[in-house]
Amino acid sequence: MFKKFGIILITTFALTLNVYAASDGELILKKNEPSQVKDCFEKLNRGTFAFNQALDGLIFKPVSSVYKKLPSPIKTGVSNSLDNLSNLVTIPNNILQGDFNLAGVNSGRFLINSTLGILGLVDVAEYVGMVEYEKEDYGQSLAKSGVGPGCYIVLPILGPSTARDTIASAANFLGGDAWYNVTVKNDTQYFSEVDYYSSRATSGIDFRAKNFDSIENLEKNSLDFYASVKSLYLQDRQQKILNFNKTVNTQDDSDWEEIQN
Repeated sequence: MFKKFGIILITTFALTLNVYAASDGELILKKNEPSQVKDCFEKLNRGTFAFNQALDGLIFKPVSSVYKKLPSPIKTGVSNSLDNLSNLVTIPNNILQGDFNLAGVNSGRFLINSTLGILGLVDVAEYVGMVEYEKEDYGQSLAKSGVGPGCYIVLPILGPSTARDTIASAANFLGGDAWYNVTVKNDTQYFSEVDYYSSRATSGIDFRAKNFDSIENLEKNSLDFYASVKSLYLQDRQQKILNFNKTVNTQDDSDWEEIQN
């Protein structure tokens, strides 16, 4: 009952803000300007960042280096499948943001790829002319409703985030992520929580492998790796909220395949 109330509250909050927030993209741009996001917990964030680096060196970097050597069809299939699952969060956020046409397209993509595409391994929808979708999440929905990012936060294992996005991610566990619902929240005979956490771990490895060289180069060439990652993440997040690919400020993040929240 509490979980249902929580997701209803978050959804209502987002929709209500959407009514009163300015529709001008410049206002959203200003609120999410990286220089405006305060690092309120920098000492703690740097400690968590160091922990994540150590964990990366022990687990993610070695595993992703092996993953990189897999045949391209296997890696492409894994990425396609993960992208297909992410639609289960993207679609409700399309609706929250009022993009009903896009929600319909993404629903069609999910149905086609989950069936004809063999659980998403093959992006059949692209072959039939359905354009590749942009991922959306509850943090982006709140941002587009006028909610500012708050303080910058580095989460253990999950990495860079903001106060807004950290709070918004709770919606995934309150019923906002259908994949979580059928694997962890509900006891089904087809899926288990192992499937959910395995997909999340694989997503992290896939991301690390795609950006392997970029991450290594950034660390090697940065005077302050923590500050570089923070700047890169906040700028990438700003662009995703506004759904454009323009490089913001002076940081060029074109080498990065994708930054997950």
